[in-house]
Amino acid sequence: MRINRFEDIISWKKAKELTIKVYKTFELHKDFGFKNQIERAAVSVMNNIAEGFERQTNNEFRQFLYIAKGSAAEVRSMLYLALDLEKIEKEKFDELYDLSEEISKLLSGLIKTL
Repeated sequence: MRINRFEDIISWKKAKELTIKVYKTFELHKDFGFKNQIERAAVSVMNNIAEGFERQTNNEFRQFLYIAKGSAAEVRSMLYLALDLEKIEKEKFDELYDLSEEISKLLSGLIKTL
């Protein structure tokens, strides 16, 4: 099956879901620096998948997928900080962490197929 649009890529759909959840989770937080960093990391995951796909070459797509994977790890790292600083509850941490980890695994699989 050939994917014709980045919007059809499962990892992009999951990354969009993660981004929305991150924005909603931290929308009322007053620590702008922290909030901005985790939001930007989440957005980076979905945008790098999209940008890489549009480059139309497997090598460039793979490179952008690695960047997206790195951004997903950054989200997880920031989530640990959020938990330790009591900015989120453990249940919300687990939900966002698990989704981010799922995205990383999907990206790894996609990279292997290229």
